[in-house]
Amino acid sequence: MSFAIQAAGNTDIGLVRKNNEDNFGYDLRYGIFVVCDGMGGQQAGELASKIAVDTVLDYFRQDRNVAPVGGAKFEGVSPRAVGLAGAIQLANQAIHESGASNLHHAGMGSTIVAVAVEGNLFSVANVGDSRIYLIRNNHVVQLTNDHSLVMEQVRRGIMTLEEAQQSKMQNVIVRALGTDDSVEPDLADHEFNSEDVLLLCSDGLSRYVKDEKMAEAVNQDSLEQASSDLIEAAKTGGSDDNITALLIRAAHPSWKDRVLGVLSGPGGQKSST
Repeated sequence: MSFAIQAAGNTDIGLVRKNNEDNFGYDLRYGIFVVCDGMGGQQAGELASKIAVDTVLDYFRQDRNVAPVGGAKFEGVSPRAVGLAGAIQLANQAIHESGASNLHHAGMGSTIVAVAVEGNLFSVANVGDSRIYLIRNNHVVQLTNDHSLVMEQVRRGIMTLEEAQQSKMQNVIVRALGTDDSVEPDLADHEFNSEDVLLLCSDGLSRYVKDEKMAEAVNQDSLEQASSDLIEAAKTGGSDDNITALLIRAAHPSWKDRVLGVLSGPGGQKSST
């Protein structure tokens, strides 16, 4: 079955930060959805995340036959997932080159989570600690693994999840776009069920909103309102970071006439294309 795909997103500077280094974008025509969380001083984080979003969207809007940067091969996943990997590697290259050519941008980087949808199938990719969740029948499943110091220690059995959630090292990222001249994203393929919802978010949301609140927030017709509710929940939970939520719903085909629009740009601001 082919589903009608609905999407909506919001981003917020949050309660503490002076600028928003998050960016997100999506294009329903090409089934591509992206959330990035930038890092770096003097607004370099904003630039890095914008470069990442724009590069990935442009890749899917144009020629997807670009060979992966550095000749990397990704086996055991669909061509759709390989396309995500190629787009992300191009984004990494663009950020790295921008940082190398401008002292004010030196060391800038970004996390990324991205989804590519085709019919009833979707692929996910990630670098860093932004996350993708699948919400199905009120159950929440995290589809990505954080590339962070504390979660690496959890996976190795050095630290418990509870210890990681309380650690002052939560923000230490071990893999990000732009910090090296090449990067390897995690990739996976999945299949939609009717009324599944995907949540792509920055860690300003995931560290402060519990699974049950995520499920509650998306259990409504308006994804726009749901994304706003998730951001408010993160603020209420004490988030000290920028907050971004991008939602994707695999709707019953009878809803297809309600699916319109394209959204992309800095901070997820709407722009007509």
